[in-house]
Amino acid sequence: MLLANARYRRALASAALRRAVVLGFLVRMPIFAGGVVLTLHVVSHLGRSYAAAGLVSAAATLAIAISGPWRGRLLDRRGLRRVVLPSIVVAAVCWSVAPFVSYWWLLALAALAGLFVVPSFSIIRQAVIAAVHEDDRRTAISLDSVAVELSFMIGPAAGVWAATLWPTQWVLFAIEMLGVLAGVLLWFANPVMHDEATDHVSGPQVDRDLDEGRLVDDEGVGAAVPRVARSVWFRARFIVICLAAAATTVVLGGTDIAIVAALRDFDAQSSIGWVLAVWGFGSLLGGLVYGGLQKSVSAFWLLGGLALVSAPMALAGGVASLAVLSFVAGLFCAPTITATVDQVSRVVPAAARGEAMGWHGSFMTGGMALGAPLAGYAIDHRGWQAGFLVVAGCGLLVALAGAAATSGRAAQRRAAQVGAVADA
Repeated sequence: MLLANARYRRALASAALRRAVVLGFLVRMPIFAGGVVLTLHVVSHLGRSYAAAGLVSAAATLAIAISGPWRGRLLDRRGLRRVVLPSIVVAAVCWSVAPFVSYWWLLALAALAGLFVVPSFSIIRQAVIAAVHEDDRRTAISLDSVAVELSFMIGPAAGVWAATLWPTQWVLFAIEMLGVLAGVLLWFANPVMHDEATDHVSGPQVDRDLDEGRLVDDEGVGAAVPRVARSVWFRARFIVICLAAAATTVVLGGTDIAIVAALRDFDAQSSIGWVLAVWGFGSLLGGLVYGGLQKSVSAFWLLGGLALVSAPMALAGGVASLAVLSFVAGLFCAPTITATVDQVSRVVPAAARGEAMGWHGSFMTGGMALGAPLAGYAIDHRGWQAGFLVVAGCGLLVALAGAAATSGRAAQRRAAQVGAVADA
């Protein structure tokens, strides 16, 4: 199916894209493995609740959310290697200690590591976007989503398998050290993140700012890549897209915790890895289909679909039914995230894309930070079924509000255009 689609054949002809996708797969695998093992470590080894496990995840992801914009801006200004090197050092120090300490020290060290995390998602997505023509951007981002899902399918399964054989503290240590090695690999690869020949940002306001010379701030004068004033692109359209990304990860983060809780309740902890892999496989297929479509779909419509297919997971009566429902829910995961990344890349100038992707990532990690403890609280008080329902409800509310808001703005723009024609 992949090679039969003309869009995928054209995108995969780019060697730079192929390298970026493979690099993304390798770099992200320890991230996904570490997340589920960290939950098991807090609940099993430290004897804490799911809410406490969600709080550790929230602390780390909130720290990542805080660091995303300024580290993305540093990527735009100083380049990959000068940003990644300090991250490698801090991660190596923090995760050498964190698996072997008490709960509150673990929380603090996870948060510190999050502040200096390697901005791998921002780097890889910029490299993917720069590797292809604008017409193939959505397809390229979908290919990147395939790499993400493969990492998600393999990483947690391997992590859970290891955690059933060895103490979780040593498994967590090994996984995080693999993450450090992934950062070193990224430093050596140093992929190209900007290609001005293929980058274009649509929109009359951005075009006017370009024409009037307001895109470059004072610090950007004389730089090889112009530095863009934040006021040019940090506007309502960009923020609305980021809110859709945040709501998406509220659903995904909460669903992740709820799947773990459900399988532990079914006394099937050893099935956690492969059920998560089935969920990821559904997302992989959904991403491939979306990347091959002729037209894009609104991120808010996709978010609504994600919420509607995630809620029925609360009806699962055992491992098999949960796996089937997880697969169906997964079909909307990658397309929703791909739509938000694609739309962000089209409303932001290439020279500011590092910071913009940092903000986008911050909204996503912020949503994950909210989704995990929200589902954890619901699970602790109402059972694992409530974890699915609460986050799905949140996603649906944001989807409905966003769809209504964006359709209203579109109607206003059309009315303004009609009025301008009538006046002429």
